[in-house]
This record gives sequence, C-alpha cells and structure tokens, in this order.
Amino acid sequence: MLILIVGLILFFTLHSLAIYAPRWREKKRQQLGSVSWRWIISLCSLLCLGLIAWGLFSARQTPIVLYVPPAWAKQTTDLLMLAVFPMLYATFLPCRIRSALKYPDLVAIKTWALAHLLVNGMLHEVLLFGSFMAWAVVNRISLKRRIRLLPLGARSEFNDLVCIIAGLVTYIVIAFFLHYRIIGVMPL
Repeated sequence: MLILIVGLILFFTLHSLAIYAPRWREKKRQQLGSVSWRWIISLCSLLCLGLIAWGLFSARQTPIVLYVPPAWAKQTTDLLMLAVFPMLYATFLPCRIRSALKYPDLVAIKTWALAHLLVNGMLHEVLLFGSFMAWAVVNRISLKRRIRLLPLGARSEFNDLVCIIAGLVTYIVIAFFLHYRIIGVMPL
C-alpha cells in the first residue's frame, strides 16, 4: 500500500506544480526549454504511473474491503463512462461540449473517478480513484484564480460529432478489448 501512496503523492505533486509552484515551474521550463521540460515531466509521470501500478498490484494481494458496491452501481458506471471519452476529446477541439464544460478534461477525470468509486470498494481502489477525484476538484477550483484557457477557435457542430464518435469508439475499444488485458477486470 505504501508504494501506491508514494506513487500517487509523487504523481499529483508533479501535476500540481502549476497550482502550487507556478513561478518555479515556469522558471524551470524556461531554463530547460519547453521540449526538454515536457520530456522530463513525461518521463517522471511514467515512473510515477509505474509506482502506482506496482502499488495496486501489491495491494491486490491483500485487499482491504471498505464497502460492497450496490447492485445498481455497475450499470451506472457503464453509463457514466460513456460520457468520459467524448469529454476528453472535447478538451482539444472547439465545440459546444468544451464551451459548456469549460474544462472537459477535469470533468472527465471526476466522472471517471466517480464511476469507478461506485463499483470498487477496496481500500487501494478508493485511494486511487478518490485521489484522482480530489485532485481534479482542487485543480478546477484553482483554475478560477489562474489564467483561463484561450479559445481554440470557432465552435463547430462537426467537432461535437467528432468528439462523440471518437469517444464512443474509444469507449468500445477500451471496454471490450483493452480494460481486461491491462487491468484484469472485464468492465461489461
């Protein structure tokens, strides 16, 4: 469990530099250059994700049950997850989804975390999904005090359709093919 907690702390510290240390982050980015900074952050993120995965695998060996998910949770999770991937795509395209949600990536993370908290009652799962939800909430609140995202251009109904179709295709690929192979759980 300790490896999971350390991985989560490191991951969220790394991804919260813009919230808690924006001047330091910008100074380092300028010193190293944008490309080098992105590479360093990406590699550190991968290492943190590796720690999280290792911690989850270890915690699965001796699980601690916090709660038993209700019977309706699985269907609710499936429905919530349908919305997650279109929201993620909307982060990168000017569309009505993005305009309505302002930060669709954070809404997607909160939705993903909530959906998984509904169906996972083990301590290590609650730590994982609960920490992602808490981070997304804190990040969203902090964005109200920081510079807003610049618009990506004119909105297009076509982009909404692209987000929805690409999101549904991604959902199908993950739900039917990748989730079980990577996570070891068949979601549907």
